[in-house]
Order: sequence, then structure tokens, then C-alpha cells
Amino acid sequence: QVQLVESGGGLVQPGGSLKLSCAASGFAFTNYDMRWYRQAPGKERELVAAITRAGIVTNYVDSVKGRFTVSRDNAKSTVYLQMNSLKPEDTAVYYCNARFRGPISSVDYWGEGTLVTVSS
Repeated sequence: QVQLVESGGGLVQPGGSLKLSCAASGFAFTNYDMRWYRQAPGKERELVAAITRAGIVTNYVDSVKGRFTVSRDNAKSTVYLQMNSLKPEDTAVYYCNARFRGPISSVDYWGEGTLVTVSS
């Protein structure tokens, strides 16, 4: 059974830090690129950060550059998102995504999300 389980969300004051984790199981984690998305209330889901199966970071949305860091531990089948200098506009549900891109089609798995609230 495929599972992506996010954890680490919560309430934090502006300027604070959180580290999100996404534990994967039920599929070959090392074959998948991993991404973090977020969706704020009333807004569309946006890609926050992406890391290839080889551990190469390929993307950060401009609004988080210099503050967020994505990483992965293939031995633990886990991807992380370190979030520093958090701002109220970072408030959102954060989702973990696993993507396998084959020659013909792609496979996507999603977690249920973890809520991050940045507020004083």
C-alpha cells in the first residue's frame, strides 16, 4: 500500500522555523522525484520545492528562496523541507508529492498534507 505521510506542521511565530518530513512507503522511493506543494486558503496549490531522485534540487518558488531547503534521505525513504524565517504568507497546507516519469506516462502519489500556520 502506497503511503506518503507528512509531519512537522504546526503553529509558529513569524521568523520561526519548522522542519517538515514526508515518510514514504509502498513504492520504490529511490526511483521517484519528490516535491513539496502548498495550498493557502482560497488559493491554488503551488509547487514550493523539488528534488530529483538523485538528490539534485531543481526548483524553489521565488517566495521561499533563501529560506526553505529541501532534502531527502533515500535510506529512510523520507523527504524533508526545512523552513526558516517563516512569514504569515507561508501559512498553508503543505503536501508531499512523489513523481515517477516513465517513457510514456507518469505516476503521482500524494500525501494528505500537514498544516503550517505562521501567526503571532
